[in-house]
Amino acid sequence: MPVSHPPAIFLMGPTASGKTGLAVELVQSMPLEIISVDSALVYQDMDIGTAKPEADILQQAPHHLIDVIDPMQVYSAAQFRADALRLMAEITARGKVPLLVGGTMLYFRALQQGLGGLPEADADIRAELDREAEQIGWPGMHAKLASIDPETAARLQPADSQRIQRALEVYRLTGQTMTALHRQQAAETLPYRLLKIALQPSDRSVLHARIADRFTAMIQGGLLEEVQGLLKKYPGLRPDMTSMRCVGYRQTLEYIAGNIDHDGWKAQGIAATRQLAKRQLTWLRGMDDTLMLDCLAPDLYGQAHRAISEFLSAV
Repeated sequence: MPVSHPPAIFLMGPTASGKTGLAVELVQSMPLEIISVDSALVYQDMDIGTAKPEADILQQAPHHLIDVIDPMQVYSAAQFRADALRLMAEITARGKVPLLVGGTMLYFRALQQGLGGLPEADADIRAELDREAEQIGWPGMHAKLASIDPETAARLQPADSQRIQRALEVYRLTGQTMTALHRQQAAETLPYRLLKIALQPSDRSVLHARIADRFTAMIQGGLLEEVQGLLKKYPGLRPDMTSMRCVGYRQTLEYIAGNIDHDGWKAQGIAATRQLAKRQLTWLRGMDDTLMLDCLAPDLYGQAHRAISEFLSAV
């Protein structure tokens, strides 16, 4: 990317890797402004289960794209890209540098590469689709696809489970049909000079311990009451809605429904979060031109600060 382009920074990493804490430290000492890249933090009234930054932290270091929609709504990768590009232009115009922080790798890819490509498979969504197919059959799933993307459905047989599943999966991941994605031209190159930083743990067991401690703290901090409050405030809220498929909320709904006991709730919540972290790390390993930093390093802030300073001085 030419030096003439304005700078922007990606700070990526798995859940519980310390992204928010590092970003807040960096904002205190550098001309940066944070844009959240997190598909769960966009939801209002979902604070505990999303590990949303506390109000005092947000006052010190405001985050864009937090609390933008209610849990009944859907926020797609396409919407994120549009919002992020607008905010990045505004931040640049203020003489600051956009610092995009989060763990929703699909959003990072959509921002940098556009939406023309199809997303990778998502095991959780595929499992959901399989469960739905058990109830209504693949012809029923084909009919569901036809209501969303009639052109793709017309090319598929009602028993073609693999391709029907993929088309529905793509729609749920991106908010766009396969037909629309195939029609898109190659997206314009992101008009920013990027520094991509990824936090990875040198010891995966430490990250797992952080995840367990954090989910336990969420339970103790009122996750159950938060979800009960959501169900009361939004009477139409259903387990299959995007907001309620977020890690932690899905398991809490199962607990409320009586499908699992308290120990199962905790165990499943921790296991699901670990699986999320594993998927995030897999994404990161596949990204190019990325500076990998050990999120457990005692001088993490110093390493990140030096890398960003060198990057900005090259403008």
